[in-house]
Amino acid sequence: MPSSVVNTYTYFPQTETLRIIYQSGAVYDYLNVPEKIFEKFKSVQSKGRFLNYVIKTKFSYKKIN
Repeated sequence: MPSSVVNTYTYFPQTETLRIIYQSGAVYDYLNVPEKIFEKFKSVQSKGRFLNYVIKTKFSYKKIN
């Protein structure tokens, strides 16, 4: 099911970075995200809800553009 919040995402296991490209075009890197959290993120139905309640509350981030 397409997300109304997340356009696409990429995980970089060597740096534990989760890159989220939002529907708005904004790109953020979430830092030090363990692979098990990424695996859970991939499996949830609501990516936006998981981002808001799990990833954004626990992991630092930087805006790429």
